[in-house]
Amino acid sequence: RSFEYSQKNAVLVPAAALGVGVVMVYWLRSRRKIKTIEMVDGWWGSGQRPLKGKEDESIRPFKIETSDKEIEDLHRRLDDARYAPPLEGAAFHYGFNSSCLRKIVTYWRNKFDWREKVKVLNKYPHFQTTIEGIDIHFIHVKPSYVSHGQAVQPLLLIHGWPGSFYEFYKIIPLLTDPAGHGLSESNMVFEVICPSIPGYGFSEAPHQKSFDSIATARIFHKLMNRLGFKKYYLQGGDWGSRIATNMAQMLPQSVKGLHLNLVFIGKQSLRRMISVMFGAYVPWLVGFTREDVRRMYPFIHKNFHELLQESGYLHIQATKPDTAGCGLNDSPVGLAAYILEKFSTWTDKSFRHKEDGGLESKYSLDELLTNVMIYWVTSSIVSSMRYYKENFGSDPYLTHDARFPVYVPTGIAAFPQEIVHTPRAWAKTTYKNIITYSYMPRGGHFAAFEEPRLLAQDIFHFASKVERL
Repeated sequence: RSFEYSQKNAVLVPAAALGVGVVMVYWLRSRRKIKTIEMVDGWWGSGQRPLKGKEDESIRPFKIETSDKEIEDLHRRLDDARYAPPLEGAAFHYGFNSSCLRKIVTYWRNKFDWREKVKVLNKYPHFQTTIEGIDIHFIHVKPSYVSHGQAVQPLLLIHGWPGSFYEFYKIIPLLTDPAGHGLSESNMVFEVICPSIPGYGFSEAPHQKSFDSIATARIFHKLMNRLGFKKYYLQGGDWGSRIATNMAQMLPQSVKGLHLNLVFIGKQSLRRMISVMFGAYVPWLVGFTREDVRRMYPFIHKNFHELLQESGYLHIQATKPDTAGCGLNDSPVGLAAYILEKFSTWTDKSFRHKEDGGLESKYSLDELLTNVMIYWVTSSIVSSMRYYKENFGSDPYLTHDARFPVYVPTGIAAFPQEIVHTPRAWAKTTYKNIITYSYMPRGGHFAAFEEPRLLAQDIFHFASKVERL
């Protein structure tokens, strides 16, 4: 009996100790403070920050306007454009095909009605407010009707380059009135706030150097707080993804959920290199799915060769943005070619083979030119390009995210024609609480502009799951 008692102790005592140890580790981990990006302050206005006086925190109504002089100047420049003939059979492999460009400019000059488009832009309420010395533009759309039992959730939508707040005009009605547009998720409705990144569109450009995504994240948190929101959802792609991620890393207690349609991944790691080597043969071993393999391989071709073809602009903008920007700011034709080329190949890489770049297969010319006009009338192309230098200059590999894990609930919508594909196995190294990861059936880089319904459905699916949790 004494022997049996000793045997039981030999098993029970270590087991109890292990159990206590696990509980202690869990308790200590739960008490560990989450590392966050510091919420400091900044000044991006002209000259030195005023020593006295509080910043004007008023929310001012804003309206987009145009004039005969503005339109006449545009038409004159379009009439005086010079074109270089394209190579035979070049399609969009050398960039924007000038034969296609001539046709678009002819439409722009003779049929595009900017005054009518200004009315369309003004259909949502626009505002400006001053934050850290610069005027921030945003649209704020509240649901027109909230049925019994529906929860209203604030949602900040953040655009990227070369997009604008206008990218979201087709998705906003789906988010603010889902039932009216046949979306099945009807237990909630969104109140949408959509700002222009400083230096883009109708947000004032920073007057000081070093304005990066972290500064933008801080300003957008201040904007939401100024509007009276304490907790809110975030959604973004392109730079919007980076900014929204930084917001989650800065004030996680303010972010109910983070939804992204592009995930930035930093510098290569040994684990990632190993997963690339084995992923095509034993994907399950490295956490890949068959769909990940289909989208990522052949790896060298899709992640180096194709990426090199699409990233020439990035090197220019990350080093000497003002040089190229001067020409684009002076020529509407050059500006259109530079911007619209991205709406071709970033929507679908196969569009390089088409003489017209496939532009009108997903968008109308009016939609594309409205986005170009926002850059033209605000003279914001140079300041928007500088955003690359400010971010890549201080963080060439965009690894800042990886040093601050994201613990807020995260949803990822992976569109098949995105410039690069990030499998869940890689995303979770930064995003520690992925609630939904969706392989979208179609669509590319400009998700809200190209596939608003698919993106809206995924946002509702994600947010509904977060609310249930």
